[in-house]
Amino acid sequence: MIVLLCEYLSPYLDTLRVVNYLTFRAVMALITALGISLFMGPRVINWLHVLHFGQPVRDDGPQTHLQKQGTPTMGGIMIISTIMLTMLLWCRLDNIYVWYTLATLGAYALIGFADDYLKVVRHDPHGLRAKYKYFWQSAVALTLGCCIYGTAETAAETTLVLPFFKDFMPDIGFLIIPLVYFVLTGSSNAVNLTDGLDGLAIITTITVAAGLGIVCWATSNANFASYLYIPYLPKSSELIMACTAIVGAGLGFLWFNTYPAEVFMGDVGSLALGAGLGIISVLLRQEILLFIMGGIFVLETISVILQVGSYKLRGRRIFRMAPIHHHFEKAGWPEPRVMARFWIITIVLVLIGLVTLKLR
Repeated sequence: MIVLLCEYLSPYLDTLRVVNYLTFRAVMALITALGISLFMGPRVINWLHVLHFGQPVRDDGPQTHLQKQGTPTMGGIMIISTIMLTMLLWCRLDNIYVWYTLATLGAYALIGFADDYLKVVRHDPHGLRAKYKYFWQSAVALTLGCCIYGTAETAAETTLVLPFFKDFMPDIGFLIIPLVYFVLTGSSNAVNLTDGLDGLAIITTITVAAGLGIVCWATSNANFASYLYIPYLPKSSELIMACTAIVGAGLGFLWFNTYPAEVFMGDVGSLALGAGLGIISVLLRQEILLFIMGGIFVLETISVILQVGSYKLRGRRIFRMAPIHHHFEKAGWPEPRVMARFWIITIVLVLIGLVTLKLR
């Protein structure tokens, strides 16, 4: 929106041409999202207090979590609305990748909102029944997959990129549809499982989004894409603003979500943020890179799968509690320590992911 306005006015004021630079818009998107989040934060928290949208807490969880009962949830409304507004302001709206990202954020936020709302109304930590949640997640993912395949203009947009292989990048064609399905449902649920400690999910998401932002810039630059042997996708340039908007909105939310949290993001935030990272990785053709960078999300998901599988097959648990961040809490780690160490691991994994771009 701002880009179109500045382009219209630039013949009369040359300084407005600065909005054509990606670095300028990326920084402005981050600052805009951060400012909106900090402005909205106290107002959203007060609104959630008035509506009595308090977080229900499981009785079988760590005892330190019982004091969190009633803390406002659904703060993800602030995060997602900020990201979407910032993208509308600083992205070129004639870019279809922007609309795919906006559609993904909005759709998964609605699913998360339904889940959170039922939790609050019923005072039940389980919320929306799993089969209904998974159905709508799947329906949205498959729809997006079909749209991405249907609008692909070049082979690069349906190429499977594998780390460490520069000469093997097959065009998977319509198979991108199930790939989108698995990436979006997997990433959204993975971030949702990670959202169990103050600041953990949001700070991990911020770090991964920053890493993907660098990849967006390299992918949209013909010289760097050729140098790194990755698909050149000029439309991915606008995803840089999406990534920096996630970083800015996330930092603003972290201001209020850091330990001890004043507000939780809820499923409305975690499902949408996970799907947002997923759709960006799909559009960049870097799904495996997301798997590497988001290793903490993968670890959290695997811990739940192993725990459930072991209990059903053997009647025994592997961890004290799953997801695995609760295992470390049960082992005596303070909540801030778990968060900080998982963040350090994420930083390392993001750096490893970026290095794999060159190791081909």
